[in-house]
Amino acid sequence: MRIKSGLLALLLLSAACSGSPGEAGPTPSKVFHIGLLHVGLDHVPSSLPALAEALQAKGYLTAEELAKFEEGLKSIPKELELDGKRVRLDWRNLLDEAAADEAAKEFAQAKVDLIVAFESQTIRAAHAATKTIPIVFAHALDPVGEGLVQSLSHPGGNLTGLIGFRNLAGKQLEMFKNLLPSLERVLVVTSPQDPTAPALVDDTKAAAASLGLTLVERQVSTEADIKRAFDQLKPGKVDGVVIASQDLQTGFSLLMIDLALDHHLPISVGFKERVEAGGLFSYSPDFPAVGRSAAVYVDKILNGTDPGELPVEEMTQLQLIVNRKVADDLGLTLSSEWLDNANEVIDYINSTPN
Repeated sequence: MRIKSGLLALLLLSAACSGSPGEAGPTPSKVFHIGLLHVGLDHVPSSLPALAEALQAKGYLTAEELAKFEEGLKSIPKELELDGKRVRLDWRNLLDEAAADEAAKEFAQAKVDLIVAFESQTIRAAHAATKTIPIVFAHALDPVGEGLVQSLSHPGGNLTGLIGFRNLAGKQLEMFKNLLPSLERVLVVTSPQDPTAPALVDDTKAAAASLGLTLVERQVSTEADIKRAFDQLKPGKVDGVVIASQDLQTGFSLLMIDLALDHHLPISVGFKERVEAGGLFSYSPDFPAVGRSAAVYVDKILNGTDPGELPVEEMTQLQLIVNRKVADDLGLTLSSEWLDNANEVIDYINSTPN
């Protein structure tokens, strides 16, 4: 009886280890649901395709799935979903912060595994919607000052990510003067509804004082406000335009580029695609690099790392992109030294939003 009992136990153990026909195989890898939030209906940030490419390199998407997602983004969709190998990407491109609030609430109710928020309006919306779902932010301004994280080294909550624009307003004005030595008077367009705008305006004012520039400040909130601000400019009143509000950059920069060019004024913009659309220059982080770095955070969090323990990274490498055709069309003489120092000089204007 002992031999038979031992043999039976051995057979049962073998069956348990090898399985039997009809039984389920190993549990498949979890497919993570990632919500992606952005405000700005006229463009897709170049950090997004770079994020997807980095996730594909880490095995979350196949090459075919990545190609499908990137092809879908070309039409600048308001919504785009992709069921990938190990992630479900759920992209929402939104009109304004109110729409971002609603989309963030939907993601929270759906209990997505992680949210990626691409700029201030969506970062604030995601932060308000959930205190438990991990949030990776890109292109943040001042996450400590805005109360989003406890510190850069120890965020402490459910948010972490990348600072892409902190203290850049003054540097952008300084670069404007470097490129265009004749610059003396600058229109500063800002928004009273953007909680981050006052710091940008203060930084711009400090830079203007050190550079000997005169600022003409206009507060706007709507398309009508912006058109009115430009229409009220008398010829020769200003020599250039800067946008001291991330909310305005994401929502109205194409409009302001068109208005600036109509008034024969150069305008500083936030990223390369806006330089291609007619901005004189951008001085900002490398957006694809931001996307690739964001993918590192996503990967670590999906593999169990607490976002509160992942230090916030500040993107310190900046790129100067200059549109020489805009300068030529406006009859401006740019500094040859700074043109030589530019990371890229563009000689065309792309009228197609992107």
